[in-house]
Amino acid sequence: MNRRQSLQLLLGAAAGLALSPLAAQSARYDFWFTRLRYESGNWDVDQRMPSNVITSLIDYTNLRVDPEEHVVALSDPKMLASPFCYLAGHKLVEFSPAERRNFERYVRSGGFVFVDDCNHDIDGLFAKSFEAQMAAIFGRAALKKLPNSHALYRSFFQFPDGPPATSFELNGWGDDLVHDYLKGIEIDGRLGVLYSNKDYGCEWDYDWRNKRFLAEDNTKFAVNIVMYALTA
Repeated sequence: MNRRQSLQLLLGAAAGLALSPLAAQSARYDFWFTRLRYESGNWDVDQRMPSNVITSLIDYTNLRVDPEEHVVALSDPKMLASPFCYLAGHKLVEFSPAERRNFERYVRSGGFVFVDDCNHDIDGLFAKSFEAQMAAIFGRAALKKLPNSHALYRSFFQFPDGPPATSFELNGWGDDLVHDYLKGIEIDGRLGVLYSNKDYGCEWDYDWRNKRFLAEDNTKFAVNIVMYALTA
């Protein structure tokens, strides 16, 4: 059973939770960008990033892509129907009981969450608090480094050296390191949480028209993330 089939089962199980608009959306689109709003911290960062990711998916793939970003509360059962979720911030992450329940149910049922630390700092408040939440939900050993041979790095474009670096990693703010790995949580051999200290959100947060000035489109890795989320 692939990820999409798993989420369809979850959607069916939650049919009594007023999810019919999302069910209709699922029939129209293969992908829609869902940003998770959570009660603690600051979830509404990198506001131009989703439009760049959406544009790249339209440019490079044959997916039927919803052109709009959707913001859904992590505590809302409607997030369970999303094929891909994004969660980011700079500050404290402390899930409420409803947020924790939905996050765990979504991931264990085949969902995919891309989590990006906007501080790009392994010792920062976001990193420490989010990793503590993952340890509490999935166990202390659940969040592990991904090898550069992981299928994520060849799901569409080829990234043989692992995750591409960002311009924000060595700007003198944060831990001043280039992180040569990403982390993840696998459920039944499938990546359910992808965790980055590299601040991809800021790297991709610019007016989409400026992409034509880049020597290499840096959102290509976002395409890999989405394609892995939809097909693994």
